[in-house]
Amino acid sequence: MYSLARSLLFRLDAETAHGVALSGLDLAGRLGLAKRLGGGRVEDPVEVMGLRFPNRVGLAAGLDKNADHLDALGALGFGFVEVGTVTPKPQAGNPRPRLFRLPEAGAIINRMGFNNAGVDRLVERVRASRYDGVIGINIGKNLTTPVEKAVDDYLTCLRKVHAHAHYVTVNISSPNTPGLRSLQFGEHLDQLLGALREAGLELDRQAGRRVPLAVKIAPDMDAEEVALVARALSDNGIDAVIATNTTVSREAVAGLVHADEQGGLSGRPVFEASNAVIRELRRHLPTMPIIGVGGIDSGDSAVAKVAAGADLVQLYSGFIYRGPALVGECARALKASVATP
Repeated sequence: MYSLARSLLFRLDAETAHGVALSGLDLAGRLGLAKRLGGGRVEDPVEVMGLRFPNRVGLAAGLDKNADHLDALGALGFGFVEVGTVTPKPQAGNPRPRLFRLPEAGAIINRMGFNNAGVDRLVERVRASRYDGVIGINIGKNLTTPVEKAVDDYLTCLRKVHAHAHYVTVNISSPNTPGLRSLQFGEHLDQLLGALREAGLELDRQAGRRVPLAVKIAPDMDAEEVALVARALSDNGIDAVIATNTTVSREAVAGLVHADEQGGLSGRPVFEASNAVIRELRRHLPTMPIIGVGGIDSGDSAVAKVAAGADLVQLYSGFIYRGPALVGECARALKASVATP
């Protein structure tokens, strides 16, 4: 069924198709059909970050930036859904076109630019949701906020989403906000993580519950850079790391239509690069939870991501190309991989 829907959707430009598909999922959810599309949620509970996840397959941030489709997406069988990236103030993002498919490579290039309706709107939508899985909220900074004042934006978002998130992700790795990736290194990173950890602990104390902090990093790092990031995460008491965001490399898609578009490349070409980062992170952070994302388009690739060192996985581009059936396929494969001696 999805292959037919995809053939129709792919006749539209990528961003229009994205909106149409989400509207269709919302309709399916209201009619009680969304669970059928995903085949029902696979029960394979696991505890990570002190949270109980119904299964280890999540939706990566970026697909539902404002939590407008949380109920419909959750009904597809995800064990957790991450919404955002959200910023303190609404912003339109970059001019269209800003989303491009590379079907020969199972890839997508986006330069969306954190387009979102602002943190207050997202909180309103999360509060209205009936989704019973784990909800992550991904936070970022506004385009107009200077990098040296980025911590203010992240703190604003953290304080507003804390009461409504099971965990919060700090996005410092999108290539589509100028200067953002500089926050992954050195003094900038330590200052940001230290301030967020301190604020998070105080919010936890006030709320009487713990909301873990995760940090999402880029795949475009060598082993030495990964080691430096790992040390900063550990030194600042961060609870988990999400590896990885999109890549700025075009080596794997050179010569394809749209390959030269600016933005972050996701999908199958990022699979090995993200796995390499995960393996390095696991070497330096033997006990820190890792959420693996990048290029998962089959049950086997989900299992490979966990074999590289991930505790949980997230889908994005593979979900676009394969549809809701991929959620259950990955969850069943991961469940079977644990059961196999």
